[in-house]
Amino acid sequence: MSTQGHNPELIYQLNDKPPLPQTFFSAIQHLLASFIGVVTPTLVIGGVLGLGEHIPYLISIALIASGIGTYVQAKRFGPLGSGLLSIQGTSFAFLSSLIAAGFVVKSRGGGSEEIIALMTGLCFFGAFIEIILSRFFHKLRKIITPTVTGVVIALIGLSLIKVAFTDIAGGFNAPDFGALSNLGVAGIVLATIVFLNRSATPAIRLSAIIAGLAVGAIITLYTGKMSLNGIESDLFTLPVPFKYGISFDWQLFIPVALIYVITTIESTGDLTATAMLSGEPIEGEHYVRRIRGGILADGVNSLVASCLNSFPTTTFSQNNGVIQMTGVASRHIGYMIAGLFILMGLFPIIGAVLMLIPKPVLGGATLVMFGTVAASGIRIIASEKLDRRRVMIIAVSLGMGLGVTIVPDILSQMPELVKTIFGSSVTTGGLTAILLTLLLPQTPETLDAGRSVVKSLKVEPSVIKEESQA
Repeated sequence: MSTQGHNPELIYQLNDKPPLPQTFFSAIQHLLASFIGVVTPTLVIGGVLGLGEHIPYLISIALIASGIGTYVQAKRFGPLGSGLLSIQGTSFAFLSSLIAAGFVVKSRGGGSEEIIALMTGLCFFGAFIEIILSRFFHKLRKIITPTVTGVVIALIGLSLIKVAFTDIAGGFNAPDFGALSNLGVAGIVLATIVFLNRSATPAIRLSAIIAGLAVGAIITLYTGKMSLNGIESDLFTLPVPFKYGISFDWQLFIPVALIYVITTIESTGDLTATAMLSGEPIEGEHYVRRIRGGILADGVNSLVASCLNSFPTTTFSQNNGVIQMTGVASRHIGYMIAGLFILMGLFPIIGAVLMLIPKPVLGGATLVMFGTVAASGIRIIASEKLDRRRVMIIAVSLGMGLGVTIVPDILSQMPELVKTIFGSSVTTGGLTAILLTLLLPQTPETLDAGRSVVKSLKVEPSVIKEESQA
């Protein structure tokens, strides 16, 4: 048994080595809980930006990158990695910023490969921000407060609702856009997910989104909206670093850079929760080293993912629910999960099949995911006492962020640089929240409330990823 850290409620502690059957069974449960979260961001970005034939390869790379990242987190190489059963997967937080950057490339006449090359560059250089911040994560809470984090996360979710609703209606430029058949299928998928999510059985809740997608796929297969004929894909693929090249635009980099800062704070909460469930200390020098290693691995894994032309990875939180359900916290399970991710990624047929999922089916599922992201942001905001100062920060930041999205022409007379930077609701709202946090004076009442929130963050899981990526 493990000598360092012990949770009597666990069957297998952090450093225990379960027998192979138990290891495989536990790994499958983690895989079911995280698989859709890993592949959905790529499906959404690829579908919205029309990346077409590249999507199966990108999905394969996302799986491989998640496998590599999960192994690094669980194994821990010196200062790199948390040494916890922490799953790495593609982050939802970057979706709106990367989609916006892709549309800018399209407006300039660029094709799919140019879009991927720019996203690669933005994610690659942004990863260094998280790598650097891993050394100073404990000081970020003075600036990136729960109010700022909650505002940004809420804006991320709200800005993506349009993408989900467009898919529900049939997808961009669909000839049957808004058809009753599209809305009906999406409604059934949504109802299935909601119904299963209310189950008292943890395993059913964890598989609700997969089940919803499966129900939608079966219906569309039966009605002829989905066909498995003509699937074209390589049988086997290997990742090719910088396959599509790399480019950079610093104006489009600012929103991505801000999200990297926010995900650093989120990962701190997520890793803290995993450490607590694993019977490990959540304060002291050992805890600080573990969290620094986990955040550093987040940044390095995102760097590796970018080199492979995938999108940033981050620690998932839904595996904390699996740890509680199974009573297995052994990091050796992470090795098996990593191997399964990589194995699936080597066969792009998986991505080719997923790409066939009709837009209304995908939209019904992503509506839940994106809506939950927004709701999670609200929950983070509510974790603080809403005094007049915080209400003002929230009101102005949300107003600014949503305003530029609802009325984008407000920037039509601005220089191109201003339009590019502040055309993003996440950037405008996030920077506004940070600026007001620094400028508005704190009262003694606010400081006391802030201390209690920071104390509570040491034991509470990060709420966004636990729900939005399940």
